Amino acid sequence: MNNKEIMSAAMAQSAVDLHCDADAFTNKENIIVYSEKDEGARKYLQLPFICNLVSYGNNIVASTQPQYYDIVHSYISRYDISHCFETPNMHVLNEAFALSGMAVCFMAEYWLPDVDALKVLPCPYEIKIMKQEEFQKLYHKQWSNALCEKRKELDVLGAGAWENDKLIALAACSADCDSMWQIGVDVLPEYRRKGIASALTSRLALEILNRDKVPFYCCAWSNIKSARNAIKSGFRPAWAELTVKPKKLVDEMNRTDV
Repeated sequence: MNNKEIMSAAMAQSAVDLHCDADAFTNKENIIVYSEKDEGARKYLQLPFICNLVSYGNNIVASTQPQYYDIVHSYISRYDISHCFETPNMHVLNEAFALSGMAVCFMAEYWLPDVDALKVLPCPYEIKIMKQEEFQKLYHKQWSNALCEKRKELDVLGAGAWENDKLIALAACSADCDSMWQIGVDVLPEYRRKGIASALTSRLALEILNRDKVPFYCCAWSNIKSARNAIKSGFRPAWAELTVKPKKLVDEMNRTDV
């Protein structure tokens, strides 16, 4: 796949997730659509959305429910595209949804590989490609970015770095939808800052592409270490998302006593 095909695949998947046409993301005007459940959507999404804003840089496509149309329309019509995904403007959206018991929850930047930059990177340790059956004993905190215990069945492929018989770093991907697999990576603390994360991320991305799937990567804007790893691995920013959830769920996620 070339970069254009990779971007087209991502937009096509976002179209399924948001219940819109793929060309909506290249429109010059902001677009609002109504969210619906779809078997082809990314597996971890909870549909229909209360409100999900997506931008590939051209406009905002907002997927929401009819009762929230006025809130969403007012917000995305009022502010610049990029400012809709950050404070202070974001407080306006949060306050409007608070009246319905909702709150802004997730904000993230998503990355796609640049095939002109993606390549095998050197690693000071042995790298082994790992299959799903090899993950079964690895669902522990130190590998919680690479693997997801709640969705074990989606963790399909990995690249591990080994020192003798010890796994010291792991990049793995979840088959979140038919065409795109999401990469997460963990490195044990004493082995960080040695280029291992980027070596594993790039290697796994190439393995995914060889299987005719599109690798993608996600991190918070403030996660500088993760963003640097994405860049070094050959990934580039592709789209941003902001998601509104029930306030009760947000409060539960903010608890520190669990």
